[in-house]
Amino acid sequence: MDPVRIIEIKKSVFESNEKDADNLRKELKDRGVFLLNLMSSPGSGKTTTLIRTINLLKEKVRIAVMEADIDSDVDAVKIKEATGIPSIQLHTGGMCHLDAEMTRQGLDALDLGEVDLAILENVGNLVCPAEFDTGSVKNAMILSVPEGDDKPLKYPLMFSICDVVLINKTDVLPYFDFDIEKCRENIRMRNPSAKVIPVCARTGEGIDVFAQWLLEQVNAWKQ
Repeated sequence: MDPVRIIEIKKSVFESNEKDADNLRKELKDRGVFLLNLMSSPGSGKTTTLIRTINLLKEKVRIAVMEADIDSDVDAVKIKEATGIPSIQLHTGGMCHLDAEMTRQGLDALDLGEVDLAILENVGNLVCPAEFDTGSVKNAMILSVPEGDDKPLKYPLMFSICDVVLINKTDVLPYFDFDIEKCRENIRMRNPSAKVIPVCARTGEGIDVFAQWLLEQVNAWKQ
């Protein structure tokens, strides 16, 4: 009896995606388009944070947004109505993440000749999106205060791949057992180089710091 063949699917899928992601980054560099991949749990405040950030930057750089969800167009409509910038919805067909090829399909639907900064709001969860390189130039994530300061310990990969971590909903700090300094320490354990910015998307506090960081990254990429 012939031995059973074992196919390492996961490894081959990841290797193929990494090549696609590298190719996509090179293409975006040639076109002068900066791609930001924004990740978080559902309900962390991604869309509200984006609206605040975009309204601070839209007179300085040309921006477009891709909203990824399993279904609905709620976030894409909200972004477009609140900022006036191009916004498209990507349906993942039940998948809990986007990979480089899926991201490319979204970018193909945008007029990249009119875009300096493309933002991908990834599907909301702290596991799958961290495993797949989207071809982004930088990765950002939002950790909200109600989620707890121990999340970097529980979801190490997500925090290890992010260039910037926004700690959102700081206005409710008095009501939760959340220690910002402890959270910073936990993040540094996973990723010493990650920039950590406390923000409140509801009030706008700290969003200017993130917007300035993002503007600097976009300008550096285009040089």
